[in-house]
Amino acid sequence: MAALDSSAIRAVWKLAASAFLLATVSAMANDVPASPPANASIDEIQQYCSNVVDPARDRRYLMQKQDLEKLKADVDVRIKALEERRNEYQDWLKKRTDFMDMARQDLVEIYKNMKPDAAALRLAEVDVYVSASILMKLTPRQSGLILSEMDPAKAAKLTALISSAAAAPPAKKG
Repeated sequence: MAALDSSAIRAVWKLAASAFLLATVSAMANDVPASPPANASIDEIQQYCSNVVDPARDRRYLMQKQDLEKLKADVDVRIKALEERRNEYQDWLKKRTDFMDMARQDLVEIYKNMKPDAAALRLAEVDVYVSASILMKLTPRQSGLILSEMDPAKAAKLTALISSAAAAPPAKKG
């Protein structure tokens, strides 16, 4: 048997490596033909490799596109949740503004000039939202004096209403 020179050995190694690579890529891409025959020339192997590159690249691009579509769907869901939360805050702010507007400034001035015991009696008879709105527009000292003259149950109800109107809406878990 004749000795093989180094260029022939390299050619055999390249052929074997190419065949292995082609078989691997072929197994990954379903629409690619089977590996070339063992007696194929280098030109045929290179042609086969160039034919395999495009389908493999297309498959990779398709997988990347699918990943991007999933990410876009996740972002869209998050945007929708944020928009819903923003709408909740806007609704809350509108309710709070409407609540504060219930007590016109001239009405507040009337209660500001009344004695605390007389104001307490009158506010106990008025709608609870109007009473709370008036108390919020008075100074804390005046509101405290009026609340101290009220029935404890009514004062507690007004205090709870005032504190809930002053606080931001609770954040949703999720």
